[in-house]
Amino acid sequence: MSPEVGELDEDAVQDGFGDDPDEMMAMLADLTGATDPKLRELAKRLAARLFLDVSRRGPVRPRGIGKIASMPYSPDGGDLDIDASLEAIAEAGVSSVGAARRAIDPNGLRVRGWAKPGTAFCLMVDRSGSMGGKPLATSAVAAAAVASRSPEDYSVLAFGKDVVVAKSQDVHKDSERVVTDILALRGFGTTDVAGALRVAQLQLQRSRAGRRIAVLLSDCRATVDGDVVSAASALDELLIIAPEGDSAEAETLAAAVGARLRCVAGPSEVADALSALLDR
Repeated sequence: MSPEVGELDEDAVQDGFGDDPDEMMAMLADLTGATDPKLRELAKRLAARLFLDVSRRGPVRPRGIGKIASMPYSPDGGDLDIDASLEAIAEAGVSSVGAARRAIDPNGLRVRGWAKPGTAFCLMVDRSGSMGGKPLATSAVAAAAVASRSPEDYSVLAFGKDVVVAKSQDVHKDSERVVTDILALRGFGTTDVAGALRVAQLQLQRSRAGRRIAVLLSDCRATVDGDVVSAASALDELLIIAPEGDSAEAETLAAAVGARLRCVAGPSEVADALSALLDR
C-alpha cells in the first residue's frame, strides 16, 4: 500500500477496502499517525474522503410539529405576508385600487407557511481507551456520519478525563477537517461519561432545530464520579453506539433512560447502525 517512502497507493487501498473494509479503514486510521509527514498527510486526506463516502446512508427525518413562519416568497410557499411585504409593495408604487406602476420585486416579498423542524446532532466520542486501528476509524466514520446527515447543525465532542469540543454546534467547520481532527486523537486517561453528556446538552441548546439528538459512541464504562443517568435523562433524545462484545454498561444505561442502542463490530457498520437507530 505504501510502495515507497512518502507514497500511498490509492488503488491498493481500494482493492483492500473491497476485500475487508474494516481492516483497511483501521490501517488507514493508523497511517494517519505515521512518522513520515508526507505519508501521514496523504493518509489523512484519503481517509477523510473514504470515511465520508462510507458514512452517507441517507437523510434524517425531522421529528415534531412544524409551525407557521414568515419566509422568503416562493409561488407555492404559502399566503402572502402583507405586513412583512409592505416595503416591497410600496416601492413598486401600488395605488389604493391595486394598480402597480411597476412590477413588484418578488425578492422583497414574504409569505406565511409551514416551517418544518430541522435536526441537530451532537456526537460524543469516547477516547479514554485504545484510539488506534478500528476504534479510531469507528470514531472518524461516526463523525463523518453526523456531518453528512446535518452539515449545518452538529457538534462533535471527544471525551476521556476532559471533554474536548472538536466541532461546536454553531460554528462552521469543513467536514473533512472534522474527520481528520478526530483521526488525530489518541486515547488516554479516565472516562467522564456524565461530563460528556452535560456538554452535549449545552451544545444542543445552541440549536433551534425541532429534533435534537445526542449520539454516544462508547462502552459507557464511567471511571469518573458523576450522575450519568441524570445527565443522560436531561437530553431530548439519546442514541448509543457501543462496541460489539463490550456493551453491558451501555445496555444498562440505555434501559435506565430509554435510549436506543446498537452495537457495531467495526467502522463499516457505524452508518447503518445510526440509520437503524434514527428509523426506530
